[in-house]
Amino acid sequence: MLILEDNLIWSGRLRQALRALGHEVEFVSEMPIEPSGHVAIINLSSPRLNPFDAVSKLREKGFLVIGHAGHKEKELWERGREAGCSRIVSNSELTFKLETILAELVP
Repeated sequence: MLILEDNLIWSGRLRQALRALGHEVEFVSEMPIEPSGHVAIINLSSPRLNPFDAVSKLREKGFLVIGHAGHKEKELWERGREAGCSRIVSNSELTFKLETILAELVP
């Protein structure tokens, strides 16, 4: 699983949760030239990641992309949909419902 995140505290929590669910995790703070995997989680709030460009590139490579942002950041949610996110969730949903979100996207 690919995680595009530049918030070290958030990424640590997310990495730990994914590993506890049995997933291998690759954490990156910028879009890799040749991303590996088939599912990516990306912070749509990141000013440094250029998240919407990254979402488009990942979708072109066949990735399922889970975008996350604050529940009040509706503009980011809309831009994530336009860029091609497979699913967009609030930060709290990603924290508390990660297993369910993954189960719904990755049978």
